[in-house]
Amino acid sequence: MKEKFLVEALFPHISGPLTEIFEGCTYAWEPLAHLESFFEKAELGKIESQVPEGVHLVHPELISIGKNVLIEPGAYIRGPCIIGDGCEVRHNAYLRGFVLAGSNCVLGHCSEFKRVILLDGVCAAHFNYVGDSILGAGANLGAGVKLANLRLDHTDVLIYDQSGPISTGLQKLGAIIGEGAKIGCNAVTNPGTVIGKGAFCYPSLLVGGFVPPGAILKSTEKTVTTHAINRNSL
Repeated sequence: MKEKFLVEALFPHISGPLTEIFEGCTYAWEPLAHLESFFEKAELGKIESQVPEGVHLVHPELISIGKNVLIEPGAYIRGPCIIGDGCEVRHNAYLRGFVLAGSNCVLGHCSEFKRVILLDGVCAAHFNYVGDSILGAGANLGAGVKLANLRLDHTDVLIYDQSGPISTGLQKLGAIIGEGAKIGCNAVTNPGTVIGKGAFCYPSLLVGGFVPPGAILKSTEKTVTTHAINRNSL
């Protein structure tokens, strides 16, 4: 067993209603396989916050929204979906179903979410794609971050480790992002990427494999402007 991929290694602080979906799971990606059964048993159709005009709720009987949730006009929410207390669902957010968000999350402008688990305090605020992924408490995606979830050959996604690949049995799997990890703007993660808790990934990177907890991942190549040339003098 590879301890760094265990639920408790990546998500040490799970609380509230989200605890149930992690019960009986060993590896951190396993809860994604239980989303359907979780939503079948969940209490849905309970909307405790104001839904303004211009918000599209599809199958509202399969949508639950907690207290003090800010939903902006233009948001599109398709059930089944659970949005926890204090979340923000911003303009043009697209929730495609099987979205399970804890409290105080930001599901941002022009960001797409499907088959995801967002623990408390996750922020994906601008132009993100978050599919078939789990983000730990306090994780943050910079603007334009995309979590790719499907291999080009459509075979099952593998988790890569120095000692060899681990089969997940999932054809679609995005990223498993540990508690408090931060990903900079316009970075892209390969299917099956695992980022340890507290790790930082710099902007505009292509990230794959396993990023250790607390690591800082950055490119050795950077374009830096050292001086400007007046184009009129050319």
